[in-house]
Amino acid sequence: MNTQLFEDGEFTTLAHSMTPAELADILNGHGMWKTAQNERLGIPNIVMTDGTYGVRYSIQQIDHDEKGGQDFAGFLNVVNQRAKDVEIAWRPMKPATCFPNGSSFACSWDVALANQLGDALGKECQQMGVHLLLGPGINIRRTPLGGRSYEYYSEDPLISGEIASGVIHGLQQQGVGASLKHFACNNSEIERTSMDSIVDERALREIYLRGFERAIKQARPWTVMSSYNRLNGAQTAEHSWLLTDVLRHEWGFDGVVVADWHGIKDRPQSLLAGNDLDMPESQSRKADLVKAINAGSVPREQAELSATRVMRLVHRALHSEKRDTQCDKPTHHLLARRMVAESIVLLKNRNRALPLESATCPRLLIVGEGAKKPVIQGSGCATTLPTQVDIPFDEMLKYAGDAIRVEWCRGHSDDPNQALALRDEACAAAREADRVVVFANSEDGYDGEGSDRLTLGLQAGQDALISALAAVNDNVIVVLANPDAVVMPWLEQVAAVVETFYAGQAMGGGLADVLFGVVNPSGKLTVTFPQQIADIPGWHSYPGENGRHYYSEGVFVGYRWYDVRHLEPLFPFGFGLSYSDFRYSDIAVDKAQVKAGEEIHVSFTLTNASQRAGKEVCQLYSAYVDSRQKRPLRELRAFTKVLLQPGEQRRITLCVPADDLRYYDTARQQWVLEAGQVQLCVGASSRDLPLAVTLTCLNKVARYRLIARDTQPKFILENPLARGLFNAFLQQQLAVSAEDADRLLEHCANSFVGIMTTFDRRFRYRFDEQAMDAVIEKVNRAVLQQEQEQ
Repeated sequence: MNTQLFEDGEFTTLAHSMTPAELADILNGHGMWKTAQNERLGIPNIVMTDGTYGVRYSIQQIDHDEKGGQDFAGFLNVVNQRAKDVEIAWRPMKPATCFPNGSSFACSWDVALANQLGDALGKECQQMGVHLLLGPGINIRRTPLGGRSYEYYSEDPLISGEIASGVIHGLQQQGVGASLKHFACNNSEIERTSMDSIVDERALREIYLRGFERAIKQARPWTVMSSYNRLNGAQTAEHSWLLTDVLRHEWGFDGVVVADWHGIKDRPQSLLAGNDLDMPESQSRKADLVKAINAGSVPREQAELSATRVMRLVHRALHSEKRDTQCDKPTHHLLARRMVAESIVLLKNRNRALPLESATCPRLLIVGEGAKKPVIQGSGCATTLPTQVDIPFDEMLKYAGDAIRVEWCRGHSDDPNQALALRDEACAAAREADRVVVFANSEDGYDGEGSDRLTLGLQAGQDALISALAAVNDNVIVVLANPDAVVMPWLEQVAAVVETFYAGQAMGGGLADVLFGVVNPSGKLTVTFPQQIADIPGWHSYPGENGRHYYSEGVFVGYRWYDVRHLEPLFPFGFGLSYSDFRYSDIAVDKAQVKAGEEIHVSFTLTNASQRAGKEVCQLYSAYVDSRQKRPLRELRAFTKVLLQPGEQRRITLCVPADDLRYYDTARQQWVLEAGQVQLCVGASSRDLPLAVTLTCLNKVARYRLIARDTQPKFILENPLARGLFNAFLQQQLAVSAEDADRLLEHCANSFVGIMTTFDRRFRYRFDEQAMDAVIEKVNRAVLQQEQEQ
């Protein structure tokens, strides 16, 4: 194929020379996983595929150009795939490293490790011939029931944006594009292609868009994927405010917006809104676009602009090819194992039940099918065919050696005729053991893409098994595999709880490293674990009705909800234990006052007060002492992961941009740094913050609100500038002195109606409406001018 024009980057010229049919082709996929090529103009195509934590390469659909876009059964086979059946239904597939899933890996709080993950994914993509990897996914884990929670990082936008930035940097440094998804508010799988997420503007900005904004500005992903759902009445794939006003104009995104597969319902409208690439191939949607271009309802210039973006993406991807990349799968497996060990969260460790040592545990009982058939990943588009799978039981045997006698019991069956006998057998063995490690998981196979969980409980029968084991042995250690938070009715009965989430193919090895103390656990929760399902934020409005889902908790998502309602969680956001003990002391801040655009540097001393080297995730939260806004009690603003040797002390400094302390002012349609005192608190979790320092934020913006005819007088009188201008207005209109005018204004202070109606009723005088509007406009101009001069 002659690609000279393409090579020269003459994208605008190429787009201008295309027929309407050619424009529609280049803006639509080819089959399931490719862009379209144009032989006449010498434009080749590129390959993309899913993979938020591993590269999923379908040989049939990619290499043999299976028309997945037209064969809808092929598409459903992808999205409906259960993780445990991946090897059966998707053969032939290329094996790829199944790294820890998002909900697992984010618990490492390690941005550098995220970069290494992206680097490894990029190398595997290059080796397989993939140009664009459809991830990472960073939707907020608003509810732990969300079917795709296992793919996503956190309930907080800061850590979501930071981890995503690391992955994107690593991936794109290898010459493989990222597709940041799903934009936006795709937080539940219920009616996911039609549900209307009703989100107030402040929550939308501060919670659901903020992580995307952070990752886009920091890491510059090549593409952004629009989501399936509606957002405040408009399909996100056809949402011009979201895709053009915010994404492109405000944030400066200059890449390609690609639709989630079959997410576009009105192709012409989606193109007008800024959705460039329609995936997968759809003859009907292409025909709709050709018709709209010919009719002029879609300006040709708009189609050419999107075509130029797609061609620029293709050019960039092809010129970034490194097909000679050496991809060492055993090395990637070791990386996955290290990620597991860094991400595991130790939730409980009574009387140092862990780590396992021969001196205190000569006899070890392992219970549960998960020890021999581990649950390692979620279900749906992200599901990966692993290159190998560590079996936890085998990995634990390696560490036990001859010093620890190890026995295994199945413990449970879904067959009620077997369940009781298996439980009794396990309990009998538990009576003779020094430690019992029981593997438990949430229901395996129902939840995933397309299906939210129905409960926060474990798979049927497992709670009873754990309680029964704990009744006969004081040293029961529970190992959990689950996509998101679960409840633990047996928590007080057991000695230890180890949370792996879905930890990928190296789960067994990484887990063994932690259980036997070869690796000191350092993972911390990136979500809050509730005590019961009714405590979930927004539970009273979940999952919506009649196609509308109100995000009724507003900005109070995750830990913000538990804090403001004074609810005690099962485990708080940011929580995680270690085999080491860390102490925080001597906090200081580099300035007492801060303005917008400046930075605050908070320093403190971290001490490892133990005889074991370990890592600690230090977290910094902000808390306004007295806010005029409805604000969370505390919000995560910075974090770092620190390795300390036994007895080591280190001075740690965290940087907080003052702009990160802002809230979104819906009246002004802008981010505002609120004036007032702010506490910056440092510690080990959102509920364990031993250090605090106070500074003052300086800002005139939003101290006083903008006014209108119906603004109550009290809001005008509290602003000296506005009060002075209205005083002058009354002097002129009523021919009174300044003193009398001020008394008249004070007489209006208790009115609950607007200033214009109040003046009219209190003074029995018909004021000139134009004059009133003029003084209102003058007040607002003066307020804005005062803010600009700060």
